[in-house]
Amino acid sequence: MYPEDRVLVGVMPDPKDLERARDLHWYRVPQKHAPNGIHAEYVAFYFTRKFGEDLRWAIHNYARRTGHELVRRIDLLPGEPDHPRAQEQYYKLQLGPLREKIPPIVSLRWRRITFIQTTWDRFVSAREINDLFSSSDQFVNRVYHALKMRGIQPEREVEYREGNSRYTVDLLVPCKEGPVVISSRAERPSTSLVLGGNELVDIETVHTAIERRGGPLMIDAAL
Repeated sequence: MYPEDRVLVGVMPDPKDLERARDLHWYRVPQKHAPNGIHAEYVAFYFTRKFGEDLRWAIHNYARRTGHELVRRIDLLPGEPDHPRAQEQYYKLQLGPLREKIPPIVSLRWRRITFIQTTWDRFVSAREINDLFSSSDQFVNRVYHALKMRGIQPEREVEYREGNSRYTVDLLVPCKEGPVVISSRAERPSTSLVLGGNELVDIETVHTAIERRGGPLMIDAAL
């Protein structure tokens, strides 16, 4: 295990899929939705609501990826020949023994996750999902940690809609009168605060924007 080892976090949709990962040592990824991190050294699993209130919306298990191959879904799950995606191609990620993540990595608020690519050092130290996101943008990291020190919990790398457009933004702070959106990207919502270069937004500007939106929405209220 090295700090720079790659970790791919994928959704574990159902307890049956967890049984396959544990007993048969594989996990499937649709080829058409496969992320660039398919060659990650480790694969971790984000549990959905089907795992019940005590386990849902958190990462409890991970395993080393020992290999992969491209197969049809029907070859992986021959007992489901009539499934609408039975003939589609899937990556079968071959896994070592399932390991427990202690403590688990939780999502403080419900959020939809498809895949997250992170590094081993971030994975082992993470306590909540936002800690996993690896960004080389020093401004995003600085504002993120400054907000956390003030007791404000921003979300990182989330999808935001503005009109008919969708954007992935660096930071989003849920507030009582609508979110404060912060982004360093070329394509960003018109209402977002801008990070980076000569347009660097300082923490006081962000804090003022949050107060103008009625203050941060507490985690319990957002669930």
